[in-house]
Amino acid sequence: MSVAEAYDTPAARTPLVPPSPPRAPDNMTVFGRMKAIRISPIGSWGQRAYEEDIVQGRFFGRSTFILNAPDAIKHVLVDNYENYTRTPAGLRVLRPILGEGLLIAEGRAWKYQRRTLAPAFTPRAVMTLIPHMVAATDETVAKLRAASNASVDLREAMQRMTLEIAGRTMFSFGMDRHGAALRDFVMEYGERLARPHFLDMLLPLSWPSPQDISRARFRKRWTAFVGMLMAERRAAGKNEGAPAHDLFDLMGEARDPETGEAFTDDQLGDQVATMILAGHETTATALFWALYLLALDSAVQQDVAKEVQGAIVNGTLDIERLKFTRAVIDETMRLYPPAFLIARAASGPDTIAGLPVKKKDVILIAPWLLHRHEKLWRDPNAFIPSRFMAGTPPDRFAYLPFGVGARVCIGAHFALVEATLALAKIIGAFHVDLVDKEPVIPIGVVTTQPDRSPMFAITSR
Repeated sequence: MSVAEAYDTPAARTPLVPPSPPRAPDNMTVFGRMKAIRISPIGSWGQRAYEEDIVQGRFFGRSTFILNAPDAIKHVLVDNYENYTRTPAGLRVLRPILGEGLLIAEGRAWKYQRRTLAPAFTPRAVMTLIPHMVAATDETVAKLRAASNASVDLREAMQRMTLEIAGRTMFSFGMDRHGAALRDFVMEYGERLARPHFLDMLLPLSWPSPQDISRARFRKRWTAFVGMLMAERRAAGKNEGAPAHDLFDLMGEARDPETGEAFTDDQLGDQVATMILAGHETTATALFWALYLLALDSAVQQDVAKEVQGAIVNGTLDIERLKFTRAVIDETMRLYPPAFLIARAASGPDTIAGLPVKKKDVILIAPWLLHRHEKLWRDPNAFIPSRFMAGTPPDRFAYLPFGVGARVCIGAHFALVEATLALAKIIGAFHVDLVDKEPVIPIGVVTTQPDRSPMFAITSR
């Protein structure tokens, strides 16, 4: 059974189709496409990219392949993944803020980091961190209740909440003193340095672009800040002989199962930066989009609220009973995938779906396109959480909110537990509506972000 046949929409409801950016002309020039990419890559794709299995093109003298065929995606991300590495532009954008952490590392360095970190992100390990998630979410609900009947910026509230969760799960201390500085770092990088420039794409990685100089200055300040957080956590210590109780403990105690090696201080700093940034920013954005969709679709919002009421057992929210709430999160990440684009460069020649690929050719796998592809999904632009309640799950290479294969996001389970619990608690406590009805348009700047932060009206249930 195909993804498109795996669900039914209630006949009495017309599904919500949220606003999205206009599609680019298929015959856009290279310079027109470059200009569009600078604003948002999401707006640089034409209708063909939403209809065809593979779209071939040329960009600055190199062949490009946009892959929407699950078998072709499996070949690149699973069967022959070692032949495909991050593009120079991708490394330029991500390395200054993530260093050589798990998200960036390649080859043996990546395998070492993945083996070493894996025990810290098992479902059992995540269970020990749930009290941190619940405490921070309950505090956010209390603050929002104090502001009930007033206009609130839920995007900012979700950023503060997920940052607090990141701080507590990473270091066992809140982010009251450091949260503003950390948010400033994230905002500065996103606004000034995260968008690739023309020279970022044209120059070899060994030749610094003008933006690279600014990124290097940023990295010096950023790594000093992360080092300060680590020093503060170490100064706090932990009870002698006590088991690990946060991610910093788990990562500090982690050893490569093959060599017994621990992370160096610099390596640990890059992992801390990766986990805090990748964890809090992507989850905050996913929760914002979920709340935005539920504000637009009051019927689905009411379904979530009813499920939450029935999922409270002995005063505690039972995540195993939040099936529909989880489906809302899944559908939100289909429409607004945290990582909207996976770009890879071929290290050597290959063949994909019968097409010859040369060294340095660029392979694009865009969850934004894949999740809205007209061959893979029925009503691809509509918000229909029930499609994830069907007995047949989507093809694992047609739905990639956390990637797939060996490099699937190590924190996927952590993020899903956090997002499901947080959405349930917020919708269980409040009815959420929008103050204004102007459309919020997604843009791609590292993650799938809103072009503005709308104000919400919340009322206690």
